[in-house]
Order: sequence, then C-alpha cells, then structure tokens
Amino acid sequence: MAHRFSIREISRQAGVSSATVDRVIHARPGVRPGTIGQVKQAIADLEAQSTQLELSGRRFMIDVVVDAPARFHMAARRALEAELPLLRPAVFRARFHMRERWGKGSLVRELDDVSRRGSHGVLLKAPDTPEVAAAVQRLTQAGIPVITFVTDLPRSPRLAYVGMDNRAAGATAAYLMHSWLAGRQGSVAVTLSNGVFRGEEEREAGFRSTMRSLGARRAVHELPPSDGHDGAAYELMRAALADYPDLAGLYSVGGGNPGLARAWRESGHMPKVFIGHDLNPENALLLADGTLNVVLHHNLQDDMHAACRALMHFHGALPGAWTPAPTPIDVLTPYNMP
Repeated sequence: MAHRFSIREISRQAGVSSATVDRVIHARPGVRPGTIGQVKQAIADLEAQSTQLELSGRRFMIDVVVDAPARFHMAARRALEAELPLLRPAVFRARFHMRERWGKGSLVRELDDVSRRGSHGVLLKAPDTPEVAAAVQRLTQAGIPVITFVTDLPRSPRLAYVGMDNRAAGATAAYLMHSWLAGRQGSVAVTLSNGVFRGEEEREAGFRSTMRSLGARRAVHELPPSDGHDGAAYELMRAALADYPDLAGLYSVGGGNPGLARAWRESGHMPKVFIGHDLNPENALLLADGTLNVVLHHNLQDDMHAACRALMHFHGALPGAWTPAPTPIDVLTPYNMP
C-alpha cells in the first residue's frame, strides 16, 4: 500500500495500534475489513491534509463526530479541510467519524473511544439527549474540549457552540413567509429531519413564535420527522397534502427538499412560498429553477474557523478567552446565489 507517512502518523490518525497499521500496509492476515478501511481512510485523510504538515507551530489532532445525512458529511469535511491551511502557524489534523444512522448507543461509544484515545478537541453535531450530554461531560473531565456546531447541546459542558442563531433563522423564515403570503389564504407546514436536534427545534420555535407575533392567523402544521431523506420526505409531504389541501407555504427545517418538491409537483400545484436551509447541490438546483424561493444559509467554513480558534484559545495557542459569535445568516434567492 503506497503512502508517504510514518506508521506512527497513520496509527494516530486511524486510532489503531502501530502493529495493526503495519499488518494492513504489508497485507498480512488477521485484520478485520472494517479496520483495514480505517487505515486506508486515515492515509487518504493525511493526503488531503498534507498542505498542513509542512507548517510550523502548535500541532493539534481533533475529532469530528457527526450525526447527519451523507450530503452533510461531505460538506463538513470539505469546509474543515478548506480551513486547515489557513490556520497557520498552528497545524490541525482531523479524524472524521460521520454516519447517517448511528446504532443504539454507538455515537456515545465513539465519543468514549475518543476520550480513551486522546484528542485536542471534538467538533460535534449530535442529538440533544442526556446520553450524549453525559458523554460530553466525560470528555470534558478528561481534558478534551467539545465544540458543538450547527446544532447545540446547551445542557452539556461543551466549550462553545458555533453556527447560526437557529431561533433567529426560524424567525427570519416566518417574516419572509408572512410577507409573501400577505392577503392570501392557506395554512403552512414545517418539516423537521429529527426532533431531537436542538437546532431544528429552535428554528421551528422561532418560526411559530414569530408567525404569532406578526399577527398571522394561519394554521402551522408540524409534519413528522423525515431524517432528512428524500424518500421519507416525499411520503410525508404526500400525506400532508391529502390532510391539508389548503397548504400555501412550506418551511423545510431539516432537508429532504427534492422529495418534498416531487410530492408538491405530483399534486398539481406548488407552494406559494417554499423556504429551505443550506446551499447544498440539491438546494442550489431547486433555488435556480424557482422551486425554492429562498435558502437560509450559513458558511460552514466560518463555523470551522471559529471552532478551531476556540480550541487554540483553550490550549493557550492564542491569548485570553474567546466566545464565538453566531455565524451570519445569508438569505439567498435565485438572483444572489454564490
């Protein structure tokens, strides 16, 4: 297996022993396929982050743990890897632990594994559950700071949250919805990917409270969670259109927008207002063709910059304490897409 890194470097990146790395590199038997994949991925990650290896300064190994659909995994990875060369003179390297569906207890076990292995910090996107908060507590007690991003764990001792103000994002969606539907009849719907993510709860709460404060006398229907998958979102939207034939607006908090749009098209009419989150490739296409009216977007690379800066302050590489400000919310239309 061709590579240009030491066994010790690969071992640290993969989180396995040097002996295991040696067996994989020399194709010796006795290593599980999953572990072989870990070692190969570690080498690939080291290659992707190789521009950092020549920089001088403090060195940090961090772990990125994500519970989200696959399209978010790539966006988060690209955002961090784009930021790494800009952090000089500090040198950051990252291990990625990302899944669409973590088995029961497996995300908590992963966090505990990080605690045992050691790390300079964890960037975490995870559900707001007591079990996850307890794992963050254990990491903190082990001296490993945790930065939550996109969605927060406010009941945990995490070091900081980086990302948009989710309640303000929901309020912004309500303001746009109310303005565009002025003088028109019909109810609106809100879709979530999963009700245990604090960020989505805050967006939905901000939307509802602002709709009320603006004097909107519209029914707001919260649809069942879709896990952000297009197929599930399609089926949920089909059922909602049958139950609420007067739907005029849709605020998609948690994704699955291609599936939502397909259900609307098949029904014979599109919503008067369709608001989504994040300018991923699917949403860019829907925004460009007018299916989505607005995408509320924040720059993930800004989140990664803030997270790494918070870790540098924590470890004394930068002076003093520092608290990240919320990432700005960009209101994107077909006419101002980056």
